[in-house]
Amino acid sequence: MGRSESRTDKSGGIVVTNQRELAPRPPSDVVKSVTWAPKEEIRWEARGKRGKTRYDGSDNWPITWADDGHQYVAYGDGYGFDPILDVKLGLGFARIEGDVDDFLGVNIRSPSGENTGHGPNGKKASGLLMVNGVLYMYVRNAGNSQLAWSTDYARTWTWADWKWTGRFGCPTLLNFGPNYADARDEYVYVYSPDHDSAYENADRFILARVRIVEIREREAYSFFTHLDGDGALWAEKYEERGAVFDRPNGCSRSGISYNAGLNRYLWWQQHRVPGDDNTRFRGGFAIYDAPEPWGPWTTVYYTDLWDVGPGDQAFFPTKWMSDDGRTCHLVFSGDDTFAVRGVVFGVE
Repeated sequence: MGRSESRTDKSGGIVVTNQRELAPRPPSDVVKSVTWAPKEEIRWEARGKRGKTRYDGSDNWPITWADDGHQYVAYGDGYGFDPILDVKLGLGFARIEGDVDDFLGVNIRSPSGENTGHGPNGKKASGLLMVNGVLYMYVRNAGNSQLAWSTDYARTWTWADWKWTGRFGCPTLLNFGPNYADARDEYVYVYSPDHDSAYENADRFILARVRIVEIREREAYSFFTHLDGDGALWAEKYEERGAVFDRPNGCSRSGISYNAGLNRYLWWQQHRVPGDDNTRFRGGFAIYDAPEPWGPWTTVYYTDLWDVGPGDQAFFPTKWMSDDGRTCHLVFSGDDTFAVRGVVFGVE
């Protein structure tokens, strides 16, 4: 796969106009250009402890907008925000207070939620969502994946008495507005690579949905099979699942949210540099958009090698989107931090 041209605008932002032509999906008809804020303007938080060569920070950072006006995040393998914790957690939690220009990260301790298992040896959050005043979290590295929920803003967690046993190893949750406001319907949507591990690429993503009131019940989930015109068909049996997105050996960790201003679903998908799986410091990603949670997907942005490490997972928080949807911010775990970078989508 070759490289494409890019140029720098007068403000120092990087405007990519044609890299998406290399992507496995056609270019978006809605978003025509992407302008990233200069990398010097990225805000890096939760750096953790300084080691011999790098900081030992935190990663992953699924994020959701709650009913109290704050955002809540989960992180992995780190010490959280300053003042950092005295223990490195495999899974920890925090509250994000304020707007994107002046936010503050506040650590939350949770004996029933956190753990000290590092890497694949501990549960890690891959998706987070607040709906009806309840925080829901999907975790990976749980003998596949598992659901948990909190009714007191991440202080205590209840774990489902069931786990996914099929290839549903790294689920992420579709986010709408605060407390799931402006959701398109009565369902919660869950996406995962069709693999039982979060550390291996899959050939496709799969999609499950469940009514909000039944999210804790495994038997209530149904599975996307295929598109039927502008709609989607669903099956009750997991074995009948289809691909909501396919790319041979190219489907890994992801994050998805609804951009109300653009009326589009934005899906960030991780890429790994061939021969180098450590995207904390080097790697690429794609951003796809669609008019519905199931597609059809087109390409907003695509790069095999970003100008900074994109990290293990990234999200577009709905709280930090402008009313017209054109100005957004990407929360990513580059360099094992809570990193925030502005982006402007050019719409014609």
